[in-house]
Amino acid sequence: MTIRVLLADDQALLRATFRILIDSCEDMEVAAEATDGREALDLTSVHHPDVVLMDIRMPGMDGLAATAALCADPDLSATRVLILTTFETDKYVAQALRAGASGFLGKDVTADVLLDGIRTVAAGESLLSPVATRSLITRFLTTPEAGPHLAPPERLAALTAREREVMALAAEGKSNAEIADVLFLSPLTVRTHVQRAMTKLDARDRAQLVVIAYQSGLVRPSPLPPS
Repeated sequence: MTIRVLLADDQALLRATFRILIDSCEDMEVAAEATDGREALDLTSVHHPDVVLMDIRMPGMDGLAATAALCADPDLSATRVLILTTFETDKYVAQALRAGASGFLGKDVTADVLLDGIRTVAAGESLLSPVATRSLITRFLTTPEAGPHLAPPERLAALTAREREVMALAAEGKSNAEIADVLFLSPLTVRTHVQRAMTKLDARDRAQLVVIAYQSGLVRPSPLPPS
């Protein structure tokens, strides 16, 4: 199956570079290009891509506002958003994850990392490295700021004990295979528990499950080491 990607970036040269890279792959293609958030929303409604590669800083409607609007639209629930940013903009990334983005990449990543990231997000997984996001989670995702995907602790009562256990390990950045090793389960069983937890908590994907795990208090972040 071909992964259809929408590029949202105000830099024409960067879009052209991404288009060449993506179109060179047999399993993906560029469906459309947008120069700002509003155009990204409009084109997503028309083309229904699998993944929107979304820049944060764009004129007019920026990537954060576009991500929130896109993820709140039930007609676009099958589209995933992959944010392009730098790790220096942790606060913006946290806002994007709250809004429903499935992960983020720095603009200085290699071609292979970018393509693998698109495939990961298209498959419904999150692009959240435990190393890259530890600071992000500790500083921002546990704040009381309201957001559309916040889950009060009582909502976790809908989960079974095993689903909560799997969700907590996923929030630590563990893959399905790693969770399976810890709990002596098969990766397929772990995947089933993750999917059931996502359904019960109305999480778009694994990234949102991670956000909910921290914001509901299921998982507590470790303190940051002294700088």
